[in-house]
Amino acid sequence: MIAGLGALAWLFLVVSFGAIVPVVPTGAAVSGAAALAFHDNPPLIVFVIAFGAAGAYVGDLAMYGMCRAGGEKLARRLRWLRDEEHLAAVKERLQRTQIPVLLVSRLIPGGRVPVLLAAAFLGLSWRTFVIANLPACALWATVYSGIGVAGGSIFPEPWQGVVAAVVLILVVNQSVSWWNKRREARLAAPESPSTSGAA
Repeated sequence: MIAGLGALAWLFLVVSFGAIVPVVPTGAAVSGAAALAFHDNPPLIVFVIAFGAAGAYVGDLAMYGMCRAGGEKLARRLRWLRDEEHLAAVKERLQRTQIPVLLVSRLIPGGRVPVLLAAAFLGLSWRTFVIANLPACALWATVYSGIGVAGGSIFPEPWQGVVAAVVLILVVNQSVSWWNKRREARLAAPESPSTSGAA
């Protein structure tokens, strides 16, 4: 159990760090931990969800604090602000409903930082963010743990389940990113002829 608690502490740290430094694959870490727990000690899956959600929550609080403190200047310096039109659309959705937008942003790869930026630029209060982000982090950890359990249940060896869960998460993330880029390219395409015609 002590070894399990140590692994959970590491999961918390990895997810917290990954929430602040978005290049770390936090979803894969949670899925891998859940797959391992499924084979070694299934009751630990509940703790994987709890520690994963807690890590995501703490990391989001830190990221939101950075967005509020640094604002647009920090966002541009760190290249978080790449698509101002998309950011404007996120702001509009956030003004109507906070919790659904935060829920969706946590589940879509690359969707979290623009939403946190939009919330910071809108001046969303700490109290609102602290409450609204709780279910988002809990759902995120539950979904990724479920993917890990699915991978762990298919393969007989723990390491196979972990590898399958991590590969699945990476494939899903890359697929969603690729689809988003294609959609953005399609939306930008009609503007090209008019721009060239004006020149």
